[in-house]
Amino acid sequence: MAKIAINIATGSLQKDEIIVGIDLGTTNSLVAMIHPDTKKAVALKEHDSSSLVPSVVYFDHNGGVIVGNEAKAFLETAPERTIFSAKRLLGKNYNDIKSKAAFFAYKIIDEADDRQVKIKIDEQYYSPVDLSSLILKELKKRAEHILKTPVNKAVITVPAYFNDAQRQATRDAGKLAGLDVLRIINEPTAASLAYGIGLHQHESATIAVYDLGGGTFDVSILRLNGGVFEVLSTNGDTYLGGDDFDNAIVAFWKAQYGFTNEQLATDASLAQTLRLQAEAAKKHLSTNELFETNVNGKSLQITITQFNELIKTAIETTITCCKKALKDAGITKSEIDEIIMVGGSTRVPLVNEMVGTFFGKPVNNSVNPDEVVALGAAIQADILAGNNKEVLLLDITPLSLGIETAGELMDVLIPRNAKIPSSAAREYTTQLDGQMNMRISVYQGERDIVKDNRLLATLNLKGIPAMPAGMAKVQVAFMINADGILTVRAKELRSGVEQSIEVKPQIGLDDSTVEKMLLDSMQHAQADIAARALAEAKTEGEQLLKTTERFLQKNANLLIGTELHDTAAAMQALQLALTMDDKNLVQQKTEALNDISRPYAERIMNNAVGAAMKGKII
Repeated sequence: MAKIAINIATGSLQKDEIIVGIDLGTTNSLVAMIHPDTKKAVALKEHDSSSLVPSVVYFDHNGGVIVGNEAKAFLETAPERTIFSAKRLLGKNYNDIKSKAAFFAYKIIDEADDRQVKIKIDEQYYSPVDLSSLILKELKKRAEHILKTPVNKAVITVPAYFNDAQRQATRDAGKLAGLDVLRIINEPTAASLAYGIGLHQHESATIAVYDLGGGTFDVSILRLNGGVFEVLSTNGDTYLGGDDFDNAIVAFWKAQYGFTNEQLATDASLAQTLRLQAEAAKKHLSTNELFETNVNGKSLQITITQFNELIKTAIETTITCCKKALKDAGITKSEIDEIIMVGGSTRVPLVNEMVGTFFGKPVNNSVNPDEVVALGAAIQADILAGNNKEVLLLDITPLSLGIETAGELMDVLIPRNAKIPSSAAREYTTQLDGQMNMRISVYQGERDIVKDNRLLATLNLKGIPAMPAGMAKVQVAFMINADGILTVRAKELRSGVEQSIEVKPQIGLDDSTVEKMLLDSMQHAQADIAARALAEAKTEGEQLLKTTERFLQKNANLLIGTELHDTAAAMQALQLALTMDDKNLVQQKTEALNDISRPYAERIMNNAVGAAMKGKII
């Protein structure tokens, strides 16, 4: 007999509420749902408009926010205030993206630590979670306008290669947008569901999902068995997509018709026109032999043969990724039962031809490639609502499980609605020099501040070898078995010191308790996220103060000019900001101290390295 996850009485999966599927994309996003009459998944759109909402956010000078098609216009006129590709920043720190920082026209704060990146607009600081939440809020508003009813529950898709931090960031963005995120599912899994694969309990198959979007490419190898999708491998290129096809056409026209780099650099309108005409050519050549247009009095042409020759190398790069994915999965291409095509760029006939030739069988591209992921998310939402009796629903965790971190914040290791059995692990470190003990407090709940959640247990890890703050590596692992028993294990990885404890999260939890905790989390989402952002900013500021103080104690004599005076003033300003509940002020003063200390810290470090290279003792 099929199990309904948790229990419909908990309120998390009520059938009278609409649960939508959302594809939160790098370039475009959209919402889908199961049509109440046809019982088929449909992408939501108004009349003849597109179902796609560009994942672009513009901030005007008065604090207003514009999302979607209207925001796209500002990519050219106000690039420093217009955010695109926010998805690429989710769960990332500056070191993760600094080699690609020039790709983003807006200001990303340069911080050499492990905290997630921040984007600065005027004197306001935005995290990728904030930005993604604005896109999700627009999708929610759009869905409610079309359906004329509130939309509060959603399934959101992410790439298969997203790590735990990126998945949690996506959940947080949904929460901030006012959505109860019932499940985060992999995009290739969603695509498979949209193609009808995985909708029957005893089905088994090995699937390749080839996803070529506007700016990114990835391929995933999935194994389906008994209604469960397992990701065997994933590969790809986060800077390869349909944009490269457009650029190839522009380069061809530049060479053929004498457009120069200098001409395009000084004439933004001409450059934009060429790019848009190249995009039009790409679409036209999907079904025609020749494309012709007129730009600046010149008659431009490109044939399908020329176009195919231009893009062949880019497609071969994706085939190389497919080979690597098969190798990592430990299977041969003959073992692939189905090749599913996802992403708008798979409309190019040569893509389908080359991918089919590589795998030795025709590809499946029968579902709209722009909508397929969102449609699959809608099908998953319908399954979670208990409407699809063919699919076996596994037991899931009714509430999130995590530990308390600096600033009395809840750090979720196993999110609500995770399948049971489940496991997760994350590394933490010490905050004080010589710290030998670490208290690990385990909480259950959906709020960002631990006092608003339910304390399950406390684990004391003793005997950590004395080290400078930040040097110890403590891995905290959560494991829930099929009976719902949670085992928490803490281990200092350098020394091997270990401690564990068992708890039963469900004890004392009735349906009304779960309902209340979920309702509280939704009602206080805005305040909770703001409290978390303030606490994280203060923790970051306090750590920078300690680090700077230690650095000055050792190197004050190596500072020159007004460096010592300016540093002291910046430290004092940050110290004062920490006494106030203003996140942007704290981040502003933290950035100011970073900007002052970074040049001399790098100079002193470089001099020390130079001296070491000469054989001197440091």
